[in-house]
Amino acid sequence: MNWKNTTDRYGSLSITMHWLMLALLVAVYACIELRGIYPKGSAAHDAMKTWHFMLGLSVFALVLLRLAIRWFSGPAPGIQPPLPRWQHRLAALMHLALYAFLIVMPLLGWLTLSAKGRVIPLFGLELPPLLDTDKGLAHALEDIHETICTIGYYLIGLHAVAALYHQYFARDNMLRRMLPARRRT
Repeated sequence: MNWKNTTDRYGSLSITMHWLMLALLVAVYACIELRGIYPKGSAAHDAMKTWHFMLGLSVFALVLLRLAIRWFSGPAPGIQPPLPRWQHRLAALMHLALYAFLIVMPLLGWLTLSAKGRVIPLFGLELPPLLDTDKGLAHALEDIHETICTIGYYLIGLHAVAALYHQYFARDNMLRRMLPARRRT
């Protein structure tokens, strides 16, 4: 499979990054939601938070790589039949919102940990703090992070619903462009 986009499909790198980002986001959300089943202060609770931090920072690194791939892989494949202008604009806004979410959320998490004076773990490494310790600022940043987290559920859900709508009701090629290629037998 070609790593660059063609006229009817995204390239293999774009497809891989899209589904890898989804898997990472599921893991990030799962870690923070599942930590609640363990008592505060327990090793399992702390491990879930640490994995949340590390996977969230991985999202940040991968979204930067994904943007580079998007830049170098060529124009997006066309949608057949073409979308009405309003749907095309709405899709562009949705993608902009999703990319903003994928960049802002890990940065807010990093800033929050920095302001709390906590270690910023990344798979055996310790990232530098971006801010000096400030508990009041940490609380405000954490509130913003949690609010945008809720918005993220809706963004991701709307993105998925739109893809399914196009697949099963509009019957265009929008979703097929991003699915891994089937092997011919």
